Amino acid sequence: MIMKNGIVYFVGAGPGDPGLLTIKGKQALEEADVILYDRLANPKLLEFASPDCQFIYCGKLPNRHFMKQKEINALLVEKALNGLTVVRLKGGDPSVFGRVGEEADALHEHGIRYEMVPGITSGIAAPLYAGIPVTHRDFASSFAMITAHDKSLKGTPNLDWEGLARSVQTLVFYMGVKNLSYICQQLISYGKSPSVPVIVIQWGTWGRQRSVKGTLENIQQKVQEHQITNPAIIVIGDIVNFQTHSWFESKPLIGRHLMVVTHGEDEDPLADKLRDSGADLIEWPKWRTENMPVNEEILRKIGTFEDVFFTSRRAVCEFFRALASQKIDIRQLTAKLSAASEQAKTELEKRGFLVTAIQPDSEKRLVVGSRHAVENMQKHESCSFYITHENVIDDRFTHMIQRTISESPLHMVICPNKLSVQQLINGGEQIGISPELSASRPPIVCIGDDSAAEAYGFTAVQEQDELLAFIQNQQTQKKLLHS
Repeated sequence: MIMKNGIVYFVGAGPGDPGLLTIKGKQALEEADVILYDRLANPKLLEFASPDCQFIYCGKLPNRHFMKQKEINALLVEKALNGLTVVRLKGGDPSVFGRVGEEADALHEHGIRYEMVPGITSGIAAPLYAGIPVTHRDFASSFAMITAHDKSLKGTPNLDWEGLARSVQTLVFYMGVKNLSYICQQLISYGKSPSVPVIVIQWGTWGRQRSVKGTLENIQQKVQEHQITNPAIIVIGDIVNFQTHSWFESKPLIGRHLMVVTHGEDEDPLADKLRDSGADLIEWPKWRTENMPVNEEILRKIGTFEDVFFTSRRAVCEFFRALASQKIDIRQLTAKLSAASEQAKTELEKRGFLVTAIQPDSEKRLVVGSRHAVENMQKHESCSFYITHENVIDDRFTHMIQRTISESPLHMVICPNKLSVQQLINGGEQIGISPELSASRPPIVCIGDDSAAEAYGFTAVQEQDELLAFIQNQQTQKKLLHS
């Protein structure tokens, strides 16, 4: 039997903010059997992949490549020839300095189908997140996107400097910090005024975004003073003066690299709240769900229970899926329904159920939840139990979380509840974070009092607003120390 070739999707991951991924890009990730992803593609995008999808890191640092380009080309060909659906996930737009042409040529030589899925390029997005459009009818009717290095040993770009200096109003250089001085000198020597404004934006659209403004004459010194490094976008031209408000960098938690410890049940809305406030956020560990076999014995007597308690939104979904699979009319469910979380309550209400207060333990009560939640409750309750699913740590994400922390050390670790405290104590060392108090350990904050957290010297706050104030206070103290 001849195996049919697979297909490769070249997907632009966008500049960093995971919300900037296109719908078509998300669909490709959901369908992928294997994803080859770059360093500048936000790892959060991999959460769209199926539980069986393979992740392969192809990251590149200045002067250090995890995987050479020829190896990437060969791997794309190999996976596609095996009949797999492959996504090549590239930061920004795959066609803008992304070597997509070389990779597409390798596929074409082997008769492998591919499709291109554009992404938002950082040369446009990063300036916008710094409050600067690349065009404006009063300041700039033209712009150019330019690579700031080439393949030569020196690495300095060989460009039409006279044309750039005289004919283009907004110049956007990619990955140019190393050659910034050379770029400025060339533009000045070919006619640009030394007073032309410049902005350098590091990690554009990420929660760690920083920017510094200057002129062609002094920007190199300012970049060194602020320790700005790649990845960075350099914008040169009068359009830089149009910046009146850096809306993104004005967010209260911008620049804070935080980790929220998860526990496998319903997602805590805290993570989204921190991200919306500008934080550069990691959620650890990542979880996948394994559904449990249908418990026909419990479902057959569903009409005998007076109270059904759901431990999570997932438990609600899986329970009603099981009822449908057994063709059991939900009108047999006459019990009062209660929920342990707002997400579970909302899911029940979406299905048309009224949710009551949590009822006391009784023999006519049914608890529906994950294996972990049910096993914890079985120690204390005498009611019936239905296990819908099991939450299992997804080890595919462990390496990328370790790498992210090593490249950008954490400012704080946050445990939203007692379950996440135990998760950190039991498993934190897997990603290099020991719960033991030490000079190298980042501050660890938990919401609510917990004896285990207290024993390890974690800081306790009572609610989310207090947590946000605590983070901002830590940020202010750090700025004062460095001022």
